[in-house]
Amino acid sequence: MTQPIASRVVPLGKAEAADTITLDEAGRHRRRLAMTSDNGIRFLLDLAEARLLRHGDGLQLNDGRIIEVKAKPEPLYLVRPRDALHHLRLAWHLGNRHCPSQINEKFILIRRDHTLRAMLEGLGADIEEVEAPFDPEGGAYEGGHHHHD
Repeated sequence: MTQPIASRVVPLGKAEAADTITLDEAGRHRRRLAMTSDNGIRFLLDLAEARLLRHGDGLQLNDGRIIEVKAKPEPLYLVRPRDALHHLRLAWHLGNRHCPSQINEKFILIRRDHTLRAMLEGLGADIEEVEAPFDPEGGAYEGGHHHHD
């Protein structure tokens, strides 16, 4: 029997997933790779181009089943600004360093890095170490980013 192939990323919607696959952010940036779901469904991910699989995406197998993508919690900094202008400044400095960042209106999540922590603290940010799923902003040329804040 041949291994199922997932060549489409679909919104999960109301469809019931056959299983889940839990990956950190680096493990969710893929194009073609043999994968195994959380409960042992082996399949080949074969997308037209590399992309970041987002928490809640569905990988549709060629046999009709859907594997739901789950973002695995990872060690991050939760960066809290003082106000809106401070938030913009912190985001600018992180962007200037090409730092993958998950940004919402109240905080910024980044991977733990002592150099970035020192910079952000020097800029007056409040920083907390957390374990959380990481879903950073896509690049300016990546389409269809959605948030799960």
